[in-house]
Amino acid sequence: MTDSYGLDVAGGRPDVDAAHEGGDAASDFFRALGRQVRVLRERKGWSRREFGSRIGYGEDQITSLELGRRIPQEQFLNSADELLDADGVLKATTEDVARAKARVKVRHPAWFRDYARLEAQAVELHFYSTMAIPGLMQTEAYAREIFESSQPLLEPEEIDERVAARLARQEILKRRPPTIITAVVHEWVLRQPFGGRTVQKRQLARLLEIAELRNVELQVMPNNSTGHAGMSGPFTLLTPPERTQIAYVEVQHVSRIISDPREVRALAAKYGSLRAAAMTPRETLALIEGMLEAS
Repeated sequence: MTDSYGLDVAGGRPDVDAAHEGGDAASDFFRALGRQVRVLRERKGWSRREFGSRIGYGEDQITSLELGRRIPQEQFLNSADELLDADGVLKATTEDVARAKARVKVRHPAWFRDYARLEAQAVELHFYSTMAIPGLMQTEAYAREIFESSQPLLEPEEIDERVAARLARQEILKRRPPTIITAVVHEWVLRQPFGGRTVQKRQLARLLEIAELRNVELQVMPNNSTGHAGMSGPFTLLTPPERTQIAYVEVQHVSRIISDPREVRALAAKYGSLRAAAMTPRETLALIEGMLEAS
C-alpha cells in the first residue's frame, strides 16, 4: 500500500533501484576514459596533484576520474584536452560521455531510495545537520571517509557505489530552474577534521563555492549558542513539485518520511526558529573564510 507520494507506508521499497540497463557498459567506458587521461597526464610528467592544480581539481578528484569512479564533465574534458595536448581526443568524447551518463548505475541503499527519489524532484530543500555536512554539499573525499568509517564495514565496491550515488545527487545544485536550498549546520561539524586536515580544508572550500550559488543559503549554528530548538536531532524538509511540504528524518540507517501535516508544520516551525538563532549567511561565509585562512 502506498500513500499519495507513491511511498510504501509499510516502510521501504526494496524493489526500487535507479540502475539503468547498460550501466555496466557505461562504467567500463568511464574506466577506459580515465585510463586515457592517466596516460596523457603521465606523458606530460605530472603527478595527479600537479595536474589537478592546473585544471582546478583536487588530487582526490583526479584519482577518481582516472579510476572511472567520477563522471568527467564537459568543461573538464575540454580543458584537459588542451592541457594534455590530446589533439581533440578527449573533446571528441563529450557526446559519448553524455550518453553513458544516462546509463550509469546509481545505487542507494534500500532504506534511502524513497527519499532520494523525492529529493531529485524537490523544488525546495531545507537541511538541519548536527553530525555531518549535508550530502548535497560533500566533497568526494569527505563522502568516502564517511562510508569507509561505517560499521559494519562496507566492501570497497559498495563504498564506490555509495560515493558515486551521493555525488550524482549533487546534480540538483545545477538544475534549471534552480531548487531553493537552505541549510543550518552546527559549527562543530565544520571544525571537526573528519578524514584529516586536507579533507577538511577542501570541504570548507567546497562549502564556500556552494554558498555563493544564488539558490543556496548556508547558516552555521555557533558553538557558543546558549539554546536552540534543535536538540531532538537532524531533519530535512522538502517540497515536491505541486505538492505540500514533507519531512525526512534518519538515524542509524532507520529512516522515515513524514507527510502528516501536523508533524511537518511542527518541524517547519522548528526550522524557522533554528534559522533565526543561527549565524546569518554573510556571517557564515566570514566564519568559513576565517577557518580556511587559519588552516
